[in-house]
Amino acid sequence: MHFLEAIFLGLIQGLTEFLPVSSSAHLRIVGAFLPNAQDPGAAFTAITQIGTEAAVVIFFWRDITRIIGHWFRALFGRIPRNDPDAKMGWLIIVGSVPIVVLGLFLQDQIETVFRSLWLVAGMLIFFGVLLGIADAVGAKRRKLSDLTIGDGAIYGVAQAFALIPGVSRSGGTITAGLFMGYERAAAARYAFLLAIPAVFGSGLYQLLKSWDEPGVYSLGETAAATVVAFVVAIVVIKFFMAWISKHSFLPFVIYRVALGALILVLLATGVIAA
Repeated sequence: MHFLEAIFLGLIQGLTEFLPVSSSAHLRIVGAFLPNAQDPGAAFTAITQIGTEAAVVIFFWRDITRIIGHWFRALFGRIPRNDPDAKMGWLIIVGSVPIVVLGLFLQDQIETVFRSLWLVAGMLIFFGVLLGIADAVGAKRRKLSDLTIGDGAIYGVAQAFALIPGVSRSGGTITAGLFMGYERAAAARYAFLLAIPAVFGSGLYQLLKSWDEPGVYSLGETAAATVVAFVVAIVVIKFFMAWISKHSFLPFVIYRVALGALILVLLATGVIAA
């Protein structure tokens, strides 16, 4: 049963990681309804995200290799320092600082109080409404080439809120981008690129910890879930990038608010425990 549960959670992770609905919230919520009714844990969540982030690396492979190559070449003076791809490399570094600092500082809270279903439900609703407002009022005119260091820092702070399940890494950063006037596709693209260092760093850190401190699922079960998440994510990321070029985020906003409200009702009536 444990193995099947892990596979199912890997499927959920792959389906929800790139959508602005919070994959960590879904793993936390689904865990409460499994036979053991257990929180899969922050470690399981972080490690399986390595699988979904590997899908990002494949999807944006050309962009990633170009950015890394140009960043190093600009660093050593082989190309101008204001090269757009070299600049993007610096923007990703700057945007990654907030979540790294807060992730280390709030490690205990991330693994305990932040995983309360009361908080998860509240964040689903609040940040869902915030996404809806940003999508409605954002100018949607700015492109990735318009990114500044200040914008990168704001994106980074928004990403750091995703340390709380229910916020959504993609949802939080896309919301910030929309408020700053970026196009939907541009906001999502930078959000996905920005997530790479943070997700791999967090996942590898939790993987090392899990060697000595096994969680709810064994490393073998977690590895299987990670592979499933990777395969599913390949399909989902293609769908999502195509979707946002033509549609609004309203369906995701409605879904987040409805799910959050449902969880609050179930908690209030004692059907599930926080």
